[in-house]
Amino acid sequence: MPKTTNPVAKRSGASTNIILTAIVLVVAVAVIGGVMYFGGGDTQRNGSDRVASSVLNPEGSNKVLDAGPDAPTLVEFADYQCPGCHSYYNTLNTKIEKEYEGKINFVVRNFPLDMHPLAEPAARAAEAAAMQGEFTAMYHKLFDNYSSWAVREGQGVSDDKQRATEQFTTFAEQIGLDVEKFRQDMNSDQVGQRIQRDRQDGAEAGVGGTPTYFLNGEQIQFDKGSSPAEQLREKLDGALAK
Repeated sequence: MPKTTNPVAKRSGASTNIILTAIVLVVAVAVIGGVMYFGGGDTQRNGSDRVASSVLNPEGSNKVLDAGPDAPTLVEFADYQCPGCHSYYNTLNTKIEKEYEGKINFVVRNFPLDMHPLAEPAARAAEAAAMQGEFTAMYHKLFDNYSSWAVREGQGVSDDKQRATEQFTTFAEQIGLDVEKFRQDMNSDQVGQRIQRDRQDGAEAGVGGTPTYFLNGEQIQFDKGSSPAEQLREKLDGALAK
């Protein structure tokens, strides 16, 4: 008896092949698309782990320490209302400032987080002071007086913008700024654009939280073996020895 072919089975096999081929194509497109999308951030990197200085330290960035173009460069992306940033300021930043003045560049960029309602107003205060050449003084005022504006009575971060703004104005007066200009600059588009540029650069560099530090383009990962200050000293000394 001659062999017969089931036309239904034949059609079923063809349909299965078509479906499998389509699935493979979809997966391939998704993978290629994902590589193109997620790989976009690496266009600004020099090697696999180094972020370009044009992203981390563009011209006009605010410096707490300035030792010249040949010195190692430490960059922090900070949120002025972030409790972690305040803690690192007290235990790490202030020590590094004293010990490495004249040896390294220390750049501070804005990365206000949405969870901190007064972070952007504080960043605006810092940038407004910078427009009068007093960024470092305002940077210290904001962190040294953290409890006066950033924390509500009891515990937790404050959302009292009026109280914070009054404090920022007081800081401006203490520093000796033109207070009227300071107020205008705080609310200006120019200051808003600077903060937005910092946020975009931070996202490009892979910043996901604050504080995040980079030394000569490489993100610093602190481990639990010793204090962050000790680990950073070791890295800075290594960079200075090169």
